[in-house]
Amino acid sequence: IFLGCITLGVFAISGVNALANSLTQGLGDQSRTILGGDVSYSFIHRQANPDELAFFLGQGTVDSAATLRAMARTSTGDPALVELKAVEPVYPPVGALKLQPDLTLSAALDVTEGTYGLAVDPALLARLDVRIGDQLKIGDLTATIRAVITTEPDQLGGGLGLGPRVMMLQAALAQTNLLQPGALIRWTYRVALANPAAVPDAAIDAANKAFPEAGWQTRSRLSVSPDFEKNIVRFADFLTLVGLTALLVGGVGVASAVRAFVERKRGHVAILKAVGASGSRVFTIMLVEILTVATLGIIIGLVSGAALPFILAGTLRSVIPFPFEPGVGLPGLGLGALFGYGTALIFSIPQLGRARDVPVSALFRDAFETDNIIARRGYLAATGALAVALFALAVLGSENHKLAAYYLVGSLIVLAALRALASGIMSLARRLPAFGPLPLKLAIRNIYAPRALTPALTLAIGLGLTLLITIALVDVNLRQNLAQGQAGKTPSFFFLDIRGAESAGFGDFLQNQAPDAKIEKVAMMRGRITALNGETADKIKPEENAAWVLEGDRGITFADSPPEGSSITAGQWWPSGYTGEPLVSLEQDIASGLHLKLNDTISVNVLGRTITARIANLRKVDWRSFGINFVMVFSPNTFAGAPTTFLATLTPPQSDATPQTLKAEMALLKATAAQFPTITTLRVKDALDTVQNLVRQLSLAIRAASSVVLIAALLVLAGALSAAQNARSYEAVILKTLGATRSRLLGSYVLEFLIIGATTAVLALACATLAAYAIITLLMKFSFKMPWGVTIATLALSIVLIILIGLIGTSRSLAQKPASRLRTL
Repeated sequence: IFLGCITLGVFAISGVNALANSLTQGLGDQSRTILGGDVSYSFIHRQANPDELAFFLGQGTVDSAATLRAMARTSTGDPALVELKAVEPVYPPVGALKLQPDLTLSAALDVTEGTYGLAVDPALLARLDVRIGDQLKIGDLTATIRAVITTEPDQLGGGLGLGPRVMMLQAALAQTNLLQPGALIRWTYRVALANPAAVPDAAIDAANKAFPEAGWQTRSRLSVSPDFEKNIVRFADFLTLVGLTALLVGGVGVASAVRAFVERKRGHVAILKAVGASGSRVFTIMLVEILTVATLGIIIGLVSGAALPFILAGTLRSVIPFPFEPGVGLPGLGLGALFGYGTALIFSIPQLGRARDVPVSALFRDAFETDNIIARRGYLAATGALAVALFALAVLGSENHKLAAYYLVGSLIVLAALRALASGIMSLARRLPAFGPLPLKLAIRNIYAPRALTPALTLAIGLGLTLLITIALVDVNLRQNLAQGQAGKTPSFFFLDIRGAESAGFGDFLQNQAPDAKIEKVAMMRGRITALNGETADKIKPEENAAWVLEGDRGITFADSPPEGSSITAGQWWPSGYTGEPLVSLEQDIASGLHLKLNDTISVNVLGRTITARIANLRKVDWRSFGINFVMVFSPNTFAGAPTTFLATLTPPQSDATPQTLKAEMALLKATAAQFPTITTLRVKDALDTVQNLVRQLSLAIRAASSVVLIAALLVLAGALSAAQNARSYEAVILKTLGATRSRLLGSYVLEFLIIGATTAVLALACATLAAYAIITLLMKFSFKMPWGVTIATLALSIVLIILIGLIGTSRSLAQKPASRLRTL
């Protein structure tokens, strides 16, 4: 049990870090391919001007690509949202594009028989029920599907897409009529440096100095996908904490195993002391034995964890579109070893400290109990120091120190609550008068007996259940919040890239199509925050909740009045027709995360021009409605004369997902694509389905990793049952001799495990509910609802499993023959 608990925890920590290291290594090895060069410069709304393009050409070989969302339509008018990518004939600059059939890029995309070609994601063929050779309309262009994309080398660099990929030449994009001023198109220029040994960041610094007002987003092959890298670290951090939870649960098993070890060696300890060995010598001998076994467990755990990426290499490569290069990360293995040794020492030293003070007289007293001995202060102090060091290592080694600290403190609070519960149950059982039938009397006595299973079962099962129920509650609430809209508030459609000239006509079209629906329309642009209070954005250290605002481009708008779904919490809104200095309204939580207050300034680059605005007010935004709202809303005079497009939403009075509603939505989608081919329609349900699928996959991965904690809990329970086997066998023999039947003994065990399991499960539910409520409401800003059906079913199943495992573990006690056992007494 000792070996299993240590091995499992070390395996979890080292395995998670090895997987994260393999993903990071794969990202680094293929960074030039993913980026498409050594450095990239990305613009929103516009292409590079001649001076910027000349500068890029001076750095090396240049390739460009345009990406945008658009609507693809079949010959029958069936529409689908697609992620459009327009490339140059030399694409890809690095790596290889693989198509089916095996065509060159020119053969697949160039003009043949009067039409341009398209290469598409296989998912689009299924979605629109088309095949190679069929035609699609994108904007004002009709093109032919000539190939299916099997490998897109720079796919990861483009981030999450809401639709399948469609690839065309930039010459074809020019004929779609989608290239309009203010349209949401991203132009990315990838540069393969002329000097391969040059430092990519130095090239980016030179470009920023030459064009300080460019407002581009830059990346280098040294940091090809910052968001992906950050998410790898976050995921690894969380799973490392889960591994620590497994070690914490396993620590209970370690303590039980060491206590049993000390008890078995009680006679040996007494003999050693009788022949002159000191207490410290005895402690050292036993500590060496414990550390030897711990070392074996750690080695097994490290080898298993290091092997995990190699075992999963084939599966991961075929399932996830991420580069994965299996390897061994020594820092992660070192971390696993440290936590393994720390856990072994923390849970062993107090138990071994008792062995130091076992008296010689114990050699002659079979009934001597070492549980009555308390370890000396020095050993307890050493244990406390090790616990603090391990806590500090876990917090400081995490990317998010605050989250790690909250997680560990919460785990310790739950552990303390469970230990208090165990003590309370035992104390209450001890004080209860004898009542009821014999099985109940025996069950109550077993709860507080000297070798009772109550502490081990409560701690191990309780902590494991708390973690698993927390994950389940977060998962259910997150899915419910994403799936359920608010009638009359949650839009069914977002319409993007509405040009000013067609804005009025499109509004009339929507009104005719859905006369009862609520229609909102606002101007929309994309801008990048470049400075706060005059300090450049790259020097700002925001809070975790606001860091995303400084990463990439943000949607911005301007308005004469506060947007619906938001309320002013500080400052005043500008008057209608305001003509003074540029003003901006900022979401209050983001302002706090960026350490901004009223009258501070924000500099934003829009269309290559940097505008500095003063914060006039702060707003509280209800993001759960999915309505039109922005982190930043500017005064209208800020962008006077700038080319803009409009964003519109359509919100039906009812949000029921009935067949009639679905049919009406699809009819509107088809009509919009036919009459306004350059407007991009985003169906909210489709977008949420994409997000829910990601949440489902992530939840599955987290549950699979968290099952390690449950396995550790089962190991602890098995250890506790094994340690109590001798005492239970002795008791069963005496009771059988006095006339107790097997059924009565079995009934007492069922009642014992039922009482302990039920009370533990109830406390685990309470702790898990508090944790899930905090995560959903405080961290994710969603509403929390208790899914009682799933919760009660989970608790009932957990209690049944506890009873079954307990009965299996005590079956040997019931099978013991009185005669054979009595002969040894």
